[in-house]
Amino acid sequence: MRIKLQRIATLGVAAALAVPIAAFPAEANTETNTETEAAKEQVVLRPGQRGEVVRELQKRLHAAHYYFGRFHGVYDEQTKFAVWALQKSHRLMPKGEIGPKALAALGKQPHRRPLVPNGGADRVEISLRDQLLTVYRKRKPVLISHISTGAEIRYCEDGRCGNAITPVGDFRVMSRAPGWTTGHLGSMFNSLYFTGAIAMHGSTKVPLQPASHGCVRVPIETSKRLFEIVKVGEPVYVRGQIV
Repeated sequence: MRIKLQRIATLGVAAALAVPIAAFPAEANTETNTETEAAKEQVVLRPGQRGEVVRELQKRLHAAHYYFGRFHGVYDEQTKFAVWALQKSHRLMPKGEIGPKALAALGKQPHRRPLVPNGGADRVEISLRDQLLTVYRKRKPVLISHISTGAEIRYCEDGRCGNAITPVGDFRVMSRAPGWTTGHLGSMFNSLYFTGAIAMHGSTKVPLQPASHGCVRVPIETSKRLFEIVKVGEPVYVRGQIV
């Protein structure tokens, strides 16, 4: 029986990516059923893993609008960020690894409603509570990204002080700055300014917790796609609160 379980665990990830989790074959007796359930729980991919199964995961994440990097078959940081976005969209605990529940969620609609149902057909929504950014085209999500917003603390750097807050409200993209730019608070990639000095921008540091000075940090590879599709004048809705 141990040999059979090892075979199920080895094939489990590929099977989970190809079919719903519920499609795993069931056995007739109770003992085997229990062991099969245990094997399904072992289906998981972790950062650092490589191979065709990871490449397939990246393709599935891209098709679901979470991943915008290359399909190189390496579970790198950009892949992890996409997995976080998937997990948060389905009210799952964001983890670096991906297991059966998140794999099954790849074939389902996110458990989230639009923040502004009557907003423009083309718009950007930023949820401070969920730390997610969603771009809509014709009222359908085409990009869903993990983000890190203002840390909501008082800061003083290089003699300049302020409050690290991402403002809530209705805005529009005012200007765009392609590539890397550096200011007194750090470097920003592909910046999309929507109020004052506050922008959506790519960053090499996008932790799970809110950590910015007020801007909306986006993973680098995702920010490239974001910059391609979001233009000056597009509505940006920021809602919720950090919990």
